Amino acid sequence: MDLEIDFRSGIPIYVQIVERIKEMIASGRIKPGDQLPTVRTLALELRVNFNTIARAYRILDQAGIISTQQGRGTYIMEMPPPEVTESIRQKALEALTHRFLADAERLKASPEELIEILKYQVTRWQATGHLSDLEPESQ
Repeated sequence: MDLEIDFRSGIPIYVQIVERIKEMIASGRIKPGDQLPTVRTLALELRVNFNTIARAYRILDQAGIISTQQGRGTYIMEMPPPEVTESIRQKALEALTHRFLADAERLKASPEELIEILKYQVTRWQATGHLSDLEPESQ
């Protein structure tokens, strides 16, 4: 599972895992019925304590986003009502923005620089219809 964890961000790892899984659901990269890796497998993959993964899965389970079935695995639940899905999408966008701003702060970028770069990138995105083919331009 392709989860990017930032060990330097100050955001607890279990929270990052919860947010990344929500983002993956909101973006359609994982879908209802998809099986998640076992706690132990994901812990080994991310090189974190398995209790960290278990805590993230417990939070997602309590929120009704996943279901853990003893002996069968952990699965993404069927899509909740649109208002819940939109809430998950909004929270995922907020988390994405927070990570972006935290990285920009580490680079000592000014708000003006960020706005200029975002406008430029969004214009490029709109021109092509998708970002997958847009590589960062070399300086």
